Amino acid sequence: MLGGQPTLTLRQVAHGAGTSTDIARRFWRAMGFADVDPDDVRFTQRDVDALCGVADLIDDNDDGLPSPSAPGGGLAASSVFEMLRAQSYTMDRLVLWQLETFVADVAQRLQLDDTAARLVVLDHIDEVSASLRAQLDYVWSRHLAALLSRTDAEVADRGREDAGPDLYPLTRSLGFVDIVAFTQRAQTMGRLQLESMLNDFETTARNVVTSRGARVVKTIGDAVMYIADDVVTAADVVTALVRELQSGPVPMHVRASLVQGRVVSRSGDVFGPTVNLASRLVDTAEPGGIRMDEATARAIMNGPDAARYRVSECKEVVAKGLGNIVPWALEEA
Repeated sequence: MLGGQPTLTLRQVAHGAGTSTDIARRFWRAMGFADVDPDDVRFTQRDVDALCGVADLIDDNDDGLPSPSAPGGGLAASSVFEMLRAQSYTMDRLVLWQLETFVADVAQRLQLDDTAARLVVLDHIDEVSASLRAQLDYVWSRHLAALLSRTDAEVADRGREDAGPDLYPLTRSLGFVDIVAFTQRAQTMGRLQLESMLNDFETTARNVVTSRGARVVKTIGDAVMYIADDVVTAADVVTALVRELQSGPVPMHVRASLVQGRVVSRSGDVFGPTVNLASRLVDTAEPGGIRMDEATARAIMNGPDAARYRVSECKEVVAKGLGNIVPWALEEA
């Protein structure tokens, strides 16, 4: 997988790529790996080639400030390493996910204990690595094409916008869905039961979200965060999520939130007051409930699909970090 046995040091990798040892060290750290002595033999020609590709992205005149020539002339080094960190985080989770899936599959099919299953996977992983690599390239290309299409559609009708360091640039509709009383329920379950419930929760959530034109931002154990480009799609997603999760093969009580507002996107995640509000609103919902803020509720009531939903004002509650707020409930008509 590394293109042969390691024969190079970090210093030699930097020299081969035409960069400084400091850039090579930053590259290695951004990839998510522990520091190594610059004279330890740890690397192969593939590492040199990868660092060459990174160096090609960096503006030759980068002094730590945004480059006036970017993107045509390259990017600031800080931007390149930020992308590498995001990529590393994603790849680390992906390979762990894949390996654990293989182990679970082998253990179940061959009736093996965990140690024996891992030994089998170690013996046979090379047989599927080429296919996995090809699928990774395909999926990346497909997702990039989809993102470019959505971005093009979003900015096509935009006028000139205000700019500034405190502006949240993107308008999105988002929220959370979580399992009610998950901690207490998990304590009464065996391992296989818990794994089955979490797998059903995540699989159903991803299927519902993506099939309706939205995206999963992240899963956090017993919760999933979804995001859509418009509130019509988001309302369809969140009501379907609650309905499907509560009537699935492993029924579970869930609650949810939906907020439309402005956010900033960083490293595949989104941040801002809108996210904070959605996170707090989900805690105010009863099992099976969906909570919104007033602005989002009125956007649905005045939207093209208003007849599909019932929207009602709830009692005032105290939300952690936000003080007194008045949630609104969303239900299918």
